[in-house]
Amino acid sequence: MEALRSALTFPARVKRDVGDVLFKKNKEPVFVTCKACGRRALKKDWQNNYYVCPVCGEYRTIGAYYRLSLILDPGSIHELNADMKANDPMYFPEYSEKIAKQRQKTGLEEAAVTVSGKIGGYKVVIIVLDPRFFMGSMSSIVGEKVTRAVEYATKEKLPLIIFSASGGARMQEGIYSLMQMAKTAAAIEEFNASGGLYISFLTHPTTGGVTASFASLGDITLAEPGALIGFAGPRVIEQTIHKKLPQGFQRSEYLEAHGFVDKIVERSQMRDTLLQLIKLHSK
Repeated sequence: MEALRSALTFPARVKRDVGDVLFKKNKEPVFVTCKACGRRALKKDWQNNYYVCPVCGEYRTIGAYYRLSLILDPGSIHELNADMKANDPMYFPEYSEKIAKQRQKTGLEEAAVTVSGKIGGYKVVIIVLDPRFFMGSMSSIVGEKVTRAVEYATKEKLPLIIFSASGGARMQEGIYSLMQMAKTAAAIEEFNASGGLYISFLTHPTTGGVTASFASLGDITLAEPGALIGFAGPRVIEQTIHKKLPQGFQRSEYLEAHGFVDKIVERSQMRDTLLQLIKLHSK
């Protein structure tokens, strides 16, 4: 696919994010079994279907750079604040070792990837939370990268797109993590006051402090099919209120039906949908 080829313009350290989002290194299976339906399909069919099960349509996790390769014009990417790395502000036991393992496993320095680039010739700023790195949880560095990217979009008067995927605050950073909710929300408020267009794209899962801050502040809110979206998880809510929740509660389809999500967008339609929205709101 052309989108996959465009990913070759990304830094070499993250090339493994493209085409290796589902399959382990050094293993090249011909068939892959879906964890949701249990059916097998050819590996190439998974790749050609954007890592959505060709049989049941179950969405699998994809990396930030691969997602960007499906959206941005080839050769247009410019990464923002790429040198910012996860750190250990509270000297939490074994946290530094876990950060090192996450870096080795994913090739990422943090859960947030921030870039400027073009979609159909229109320049934009895109922020992607990568759920492979500590479940996309919001650390002090994630909050800082998001804030800086929003401020850059405000300064350059560019549309802002944020792909959220998070388990919430990163517990190893305590109050440093929680503070990012207010900081990122304030940056979004300044962006809105400047008249910018903010498209929030919710993917699986979007929960906790990310949902309670910048993910819920979009002018337009999109979501991938079947994504879990909420603050606390459904099991926690059921245990708290002692009631059974409705079928599909907190899934993107339920939230679309109740007005929280404006539109559910298939992964294959991300670029076209975003381009259409940008064109409609451009001057």
